[in-house]
Amino acid sequence: MQRIYLDANATTPLDPRVRDAMAPWVDCGNASSLHAEGRAARDAIDRARDRVAALIGAQPREIVFTSGATEANALALLGTLAARRCGRVLTSAVEHPSVLRTLEAIRGRIDLVVAPVRADGCLSPDTEVPPDTGLVSIMRANNETGAIMPVKEIATRARAAGAVVHTDAVQACGKIPVDVEDLAVDLLTVSAHKMHGPKGAGALYVRRGARLDPLFFGGEHERGLRAGTENVAAIVGLGVAAERAVEEGEARRALWSRLYGLCVAELRATLPDVTIHTPETTLPNTICLTFPGVEGEAVLLGLDLEGIAVATGSACSSGAAEPSHVLRAMGLTREEAERSIRISFHAQSCEPDVAACVTTLSRVVKRLRALHA
Repeated sequence: MQRIYLDANATTPLDPRVRDAMAPWVDCGNASSLHAEGRAARDAIDRARDRVAALIGAQPREIVFTSGATEANALALLGTLAARRCGRVLTSAVEHPSVLRTLEAIRGRIDLVVAPVRADGCLSPDTEVPPDTGLVSIMRANNETGAIMPVKEIATRARAAGAVVHTDAVQACGKIPVDVEDLAVDLLTVSAHKMHGPKGAGALYVRRGARLDPLFFGGEHERGLRAGTENVAAIVGLGVAAERAVEEGEARRALWSRLYGLCVAELRATLPDVTIHTPETTLPNTICLTFPGVEGEAVLLGLDLEGIAVATGSACSSGAAEPSHVLRAMGLTREEAERSIRISFHAQSCEPDVAACVTTLSRVVKRLRALHA
């Protein structure tokens, strides 16, 4: 059975062109070595740095490679707080756990202000930046609902007040245009595997002049901000994925817009009581849905048995499922949050796959409702 994969916001399929570009660098020299093999590895990293910089409108020297978005977010937050001794931090209630849990872990040392979101999952552009805020971290786009946040409006006020501004742009990069100058941010997080690159590769944009302390020590790699021998193959993969995202961005967005329209129209026709939580300002590839009367996890498992992969609105860990903090922050009840699923498209998604998903989804939901009637 040919499976249909519609969980791109969790991870995307590795682009074959990215895999081919990575292959020569699996066995290669250390990029810190001076011999020919080392110089070749350094050149490959430099090319990748150029490509990632081009993706977000940055300068190559402002790109710091990491093991992924979680490390990049930690470096942005903890590195800034260590270097600047910031007392007050502003974030939002719908941030990724790698941001929220990092800040909650040091809550005793900072004054953490968590801004609420509207019912559509978006922050208000008029979100207040409290006095004496030293660091602001607001995601560019939400991984569960696709909501695009007014980062520029908040960042402009925050920087004028002297705060450092970070945005987790993991879900935005490769899906919508991202430009660090337009967003007016000092720090921005990128992940490879959300845009058809390899897992285990990420980057942090660090505006020239921004002060960060490293998280760990041992070498002067990545401008002294990220000690450790570089994973050349993964970095090369990130670079090629970034280049593909730039070159194919418009075509991908056009495809996703068509698939989004098809999916929503067909769902409303077959399951008219469906609630769609994605706001007006949203990623073109993301649809968050609630089906009254059925558990999201049961829907996911029903689809999985029929060869279709989607996600639930719940984050599960250690065998304990808790309702999505994102959906709860939007005002959904626990029951409503537990009845939600997310469909997210990738660059190889197609109309037949989406049509098959909707047909199967309708059948699964109706079967589950009949069981509980």
